[in-house]
Amino acid sequence: MEPRTKKRKVCEETNPMGNTLPVTNFLGWCEEMGLELSPKVYISSEGTVAQYGMMAREDILVGEVLFSIPRSALLSQNTTRVHDLLLKEQETLASPSGWVPLLIALMYEATDSGSPWAPYFGLWPVLDPPDLPMFWSDKEKTTLLQGTGVSEAVKKDLENMEQEYESIVLPFIQRHPHLFNPEEHSLDLYKRLVAFVMAYSFQESLEEEEEDSGKEDNPPMMVPVADLLNHVAQHNAHLEFTPDYLRMITTRPVQAGQELFNTYGQMANWQLLHMYGFTEPHPQNSNDTADIQMTTLRKAALYAATSEDGCARVQERWDLLCDMEMVGEEGAFVFGCEEVMTDEELRTCLKVLCMSAEEFAEYKENEGWEEDEDDDDEQTLIMEDLSRLPAPWRQLLHASTILTLKDFASDLDSDHAMITNAATYAKLSVRERHALQVRYGQKRILHRILELTN
Repeated sequence: MEPRTKKRKVCEETNPMGNTLPVTNFLGWCEEMGLELSPKVYISSEGTVAQYGMMAREDILVGEVLFSIPRSALLSQNTTRVHDLLLKEQETLASPSGWVPLLIALMYEATDSGSPWAPYFGLWPVLDPPDLPMFWSDKEKTTLLQGTGVSEAVKKDLENMEQEYESIVLPFIQRHPHLFNPEEHSLDLYKRLVAFVMAYSFQESLEEEEEDSGKEDNPPMMVPVADLLNHVAQHNAHLEFTPDYLRMITTRPVQAGQELFNTYGQMANWQLLHMYGFTEPHPQNSNDTADIQMTTLRKAALYAATSEDGCARVQERWDLLCDMEMVGEEGAFVFGCEEVMTDEELRTCLKVLCMSAEEFAEYKENEGWEEDEDDDDEQTLIMEDLSRLPAPWRQLLHASTILTLKDFASDLDSDHAMITNAATYAKLSVRERHALQVRYGQKRILHRILELTN
């Protein structure tokens, strides 16, 4: 374990301006909790891509342990001081998100200066959440994020938060006035803590046996120190779970002075902005994606129909696809930089919507089953394969892509001009830059689809 003196030295390196108390207190708390930090790394707010990060003090090899944290130091619904109460009321706290018990635990611990996790929350003295789009103005979301899908996702989030707070959390607070206060533990605080959970929590994967049994996902939990590592697609560390400890392990060599990056998963820029409040500059995010809404494919098919009977045939095929659970009113076809992420759904929808009347009658009679399945249907559909799809399929996908691009407020050329002109880009606000990165990445993928289906 790193001695306290070294940790104080780390803090001095972290904030040259002298404001070291939050990190000093936090690292002292880590030592008391049994967290072991490698002497090769230090926590810093200088030279990192976000408020805090972890930097390499010296060269680090693949497979080295950056730190290990005992499960007793994790903050979750199982470790909070109100655990017994949450367990007693677990049925009344059930919700679609599954986050309510953790959020109540955070509300209780984060507002009590005597909490065992007070030094952890001290890193964010006023509980300022990440700058997620949920905190942007309606005008910013409309003008900057139109067509990206982020505004729609945020709207659902806010509606769900308010409904969850009013129907589940507030009644719980009112039942326990000796522990909670509606004025302090307000909807505003609840939203800010939702942002913290979105941006900083971890979720342990179930074992294969548990997945097979249909057991629900493990609830999220807060993992001090691990949540200070930032994310990039080409990360150099990852978190391992063991029965007693969680350990951050390097996956690539790291040179002294470089930042240590964890991975939050294969996240497109719109997901990173929505959930974490940042993006990766183009073209660094190899996990970027663009969506075409499933209903847009239906709309394009209806536009192509030349009569009322033709529209009725399109709707009949759409209804069958819904019955087959291949499409949904809120579903989307997802296209990555290299492959189609929803290839089975896309192939099936294009096939069914483009069938002749005779082919569809036989397909419907067989309830979607076909005797002679094409072996190609079993292979991953890469982007280049779009150019080899049957002509009617390409035409329908092309038309759907054009409709999708019309949803954006700007075109690809104007975004390209902003993102490639250093002087213009420098004048943009942080929010404008993130929104531009999202739009530009999506439009590039959509224009690639246009090229391949032309």
